[in-house]
Amino acid sequence: MLNLNIFFILFWTGISIGQEVIDTLYTPEGTMLIFSNRTWEYIEDRDFDGVLNEFLYNYFEEDSTYNFSLSWNEDMCYTSNKTNDLSKLKDTLWICVVDSAYNNFVMPWDGVVNSRYGYRKGRYHNGIDIDLNTGDTVVAAFAGKVRYSRYNDSGFGNLVIIRHYNGLETFYAHLSKLLVVPNQEVKAGDVIGLGGNTGRSYGAHLHFETRFYDAPINPEEIIDFKAKELMDENLFIHRGLFRPGAAVSNNYGPVAASSSGSGDSKYHKIRSGDTLGAIARRYGTNVSRLCQLNGIRSTTTLKIGRTLRVR
Repeated sequence: MLNLNIFFILFWTGISIGQEVIDTLYTPEGTMLIFSNRTWEYIEDRDFDGVLNEFLYNYFEEDSTYNFSLSWNEDMCYTSNKTNDLSKLKDTLWICVVDSAYNNFVMPWDGVVNSRYGYRKGRYHNGIDIDLNTGDTVVAAFAGKVRYSRYNDSGFGNLVIIRHYNGLETFYAHLSKLLVVPNQEVKAGDVIGLGGNTGRSYGAHLHFETRFYDAPINPEEIIDFKAKELMDENLFIHRGLFRPGAAVSNNYGPVAASSSGSGDSKYHKIRSGDTLGAIARRYGTNVSRLCQLNGIRSTTTLKIGRTLRVR
């Protein structure tokens, strides 16, 4: 049971006691509080700085020209300052979507995709909508730490945000019930909430987003929602992923629109036997230009079924 000493720790550290604490465990990792909804957190985690990927943190810290920030805030949906313009990235960053330490991926909900990433009804739709019924179980896609778990007034409704060891954050919106608390560690496949229809929503569904430093990425760059598996164990982060108004994916292959919004962009779906040189010749361009448009290198392996921008 919660004793008086723990109560004062909660009071002075500012820990929310909106959920009733029903037990306290003293573990080698710290003092664990068990809440009435069967979630838990460590008191010591209140000082967590939010850094789960040291490589990315150091990369942006060492290059002052970026001035990117990403804090750990349990009350704000987006935590960066307004200068996080990922279209200004100069390099291509390689991150492991899964690795030897955190090697699992689980579909957040195994349902039918009924709306994709891109321009929709006069505004940008920054995620994937997956059909479900109110009360269906929603799980974490990757291992990480819950940063945000509360009702969001900006349209998400009940929203869970998880920060992952690969440098991404995933959003799970319109939930009917929240089953995790901020600072709680989760594994891929752990239950985080129940599907619902809260917020700006017209029918029960899961709105799922993937973000990098608060900037949205088409989830279909990472997940094949038809095959229910990862597109690749690796993800190359480049400025082309963050163009405003990225188009809805075509045949489950990610397609990004040009930043100008003009209709002049052209794309090629990679087939068996394709090489960058052959594709360049076919479309009257060169390998260097293809690499620039897609944020890749001349040595990048072309994956059959993926889409390459050629103009």
